[in-house]
Amino acid sequence: MRIAIAQINCTVGDLNGNAARILEATKQAKKQGADLVITPELALTGYPPEDLLLRTEFHLACKITLANLIKEIKDITLLIGHPHYEDGQLFNAASVIRDGKVITTYYKNTLIRSPFFDEQSYFDAGTAPGEFELAGVSFGINICGDFWQGDLVDRVSDSNADILLVLNASAFLIDKLATRHLTTYQRIIDMGIAVVHANLVGGQDELVFDGASFVMNAKGKLTHQFAAFTETLGLVEIQNKIPISGELAPAQPSIASIYQALCLGVKDYIFKNDFPGVLLGLSGGVDSALALIIAVDALGAGKVRTVMMPSPYTADISLHDAQAMAEVLGVKHDECNIAPLFEQYLKTLADKFQIMADSEDFTTTTENLQARIRGTLLMALSNQTGAMVLATGNKSEMAVGYCTLYGDMAGGFAVLKDVSKTLVYQLCHYRNQLEKVIPERIIQRAPSAELRPNQTDQDSLPPYDILDGIMKAYMEDNLSPAEIIALNYDQADVYRVIHLIRINEHKRHQSPPGIRITHCNFGKAWRYPITTKFTDPYD
Repeated sequence: MRIAIAQINCTVGDLNGNAARILEATKQAKKQGADLVITPELALTGYPPEDLLLRTEFHLACKITLANLIKEIKDITLLIGHPHYEDGQLFNAASVIRDGKVITTYYKNTLIRSPFFDEQSYFDAGTAPGEFELAGVSFGINICGDFWQGDLVDRVSDSNADILLVLNASAFLIDKLATRHLTTYQRIIDMGIAVVHANLVGGQDELVFDGASFVMNAKGKLTHQFAAFTETLGLVEIQNKIPISGELAPAQPSIASIYQALCLGVKDYIFKNDFPGVLLGLSGGVDSALALIIAVDALGAGKVRTVMMPSPYTADISLHDAQAMAEVLGVKHDECNIAPLFEQYLKTLADKFQIMADSEDFTTTTENLQARIRGTLLMALSNQTGAMVLATGNKSEMAVGYCTLYGDMAGGFAVLKDVSKTLVYQLCHYRNQLEKVIPERIIQRAPSAELRPNQTDQDSLPPYDILDGIMKAYMEDNLSPAEIIALNYDQADVYRVIHLIRINEHKRHQSPPGIRITHCNFGKAWRYPITTKFTDPYD
């Protein structure tokens, strides 16, 4: 027999569109001789549907859409993920459909509770195992967390399943595929049966689902690996209840996967939300350069517009490098000198509010003014064109507040929100290896906001390799200040970075959403209160 894995890009709430995608995949699978088609978790609704699941009209729409789809399934078996409402309970379900009928429906047993997948707040847990038979092969059914976190071995050992089918909506994280492979191998060693994973692909708000569906046989050997970050219909031959080795997409370097995740996240956020394109402030610096090439790779040059907004402190080389990069990529590029506006603001402040130009606070005021003038101009262009502003700040800046509210934080989507400064440089080098698009001088120059004469980021921050190491240890590894210092970081640097992270929570709460690539991003995974009197021991 032949199994088809429908690795599809579903959009949350687009019930008719998702159903059409599933039906088209089923038709294509039938043409290619498949007997069984598997979809990802909750393919009918897209994942995660979140509070849509609380609405009665959504329940009814799901029921009607699924019923219409069931009628179309003929001469092939479909295993589809969908919500199921019954007797006041809501289940994360997978139904086996054949010849216009539901053969069996399985309810997810192990519900995930995490910042991104809070299933326990919406679904009731099933208790029964899922099994069905087709062409003499007995199949078990799992849905995502059942396999990754559930008490799987005992359940499988009590069944007669020959092959386990797993419907997934497993989001991308750095090196996540290797973790999936290892976990699946360990499960198989305990269970002794083959596993087929069908994973969702596509961007959904902060999340990117990478697809990368795969199959391992009962000995834990990888027999199929399908491409990541793209829709595909993966075909798996089964002989004597054993998957026969087939397509093995080559493994990608970690940096390549990160870059593809960022591109897919931007592409789906823009197109699924019906924006005509994007615009961004191009400064001649490394962050905006990386954000630009990601946008062009994701959307095409015709959907991207850049604006260079020099102030009195902008270096000539910044102007030249920004112009050169825009020309290489073929994007529409404009220059708008903000010096006259900046001077008018300063005059108004000095005349009306009696602010002393030689005071220390005035330096911060002038820096923030430049950023806010630029943010205002970008948002005005956004209003005029309908294009969405991409914020270009990185995770390191977001951590320590090296960003300006209503200035460079302005925008609808933050491409690099979960990308540290050191990773920004790695991604730039990676992209230039594919094609030289970022001027080398942008990468080599010392990073600077160019908001005062001869400014560099390291005037007020530790070097970024040190800052990023402390940030990761504190945020992602949840280490204490003492534990971080024990990793050979300077005590003063550790205290300063953690202090800056703590006092800038109010800024991060006002930042636009951005693509998540680590397990702890400055989004749903970071839920510290703005107002708190707790202090670390060193305070």
